[in-house]
Amino acid sequence: MAYWLFKTEPDTFSIDTLRAQKNSCWEGVRNYQARNMLRDDVKQGDLVFIYHSSCKQVGIAGIARVVKESYPDHFAFDPQSDYCDAKSDPSNPRWMMVDIEFVRKTERLIPLALLKSMPELSELPLVKRGNRLSVMPVSEIEWQAILTKETLAK
Repeated sequence: MAYWLFKTEPDTFSIDTLRAQKNSCWEGVRNYQARNMLRDDVKQGDLVFIYHSSCKQVGIAGIARVVKESYPDHFAFDPQSDYCDAKSDPSNPRWMMVDIEFVRKTERLIPLALLKSMPELSELPLVKRGNRLSVMPVSEIEWQAILTKETLAK
């Protein structure tokens, strides 16, 4: 099992949305590096921190589990979708997605400021300046360190 962090804008899709839906596809990833991780590395059973970004209170809001491995992101072929990519071909899809299920919300939002203050996370791409990836790996040590701070988050 591996660990991941998936970023989302809560105005579009939040941990509460996932809780209400119980499971959902994780579509709309339009960065090649993030796509490659979804396609090649994210596996069924992996655990995922759901991270709220581009909002007033950024941070880890919950945990999900991957329930279906990579498959073509069909929204890329839908001209009505915000995620449409006219250059993507169904016979050779450019974009991939996975399905995740709700596990739980964190006891409190774990804010980015707290994550940045943790020496154990110094190599986590999220806390490095200029990182914009929407999908990133989290080591087991980083995962456990974040969970130990969950109850301390303010």
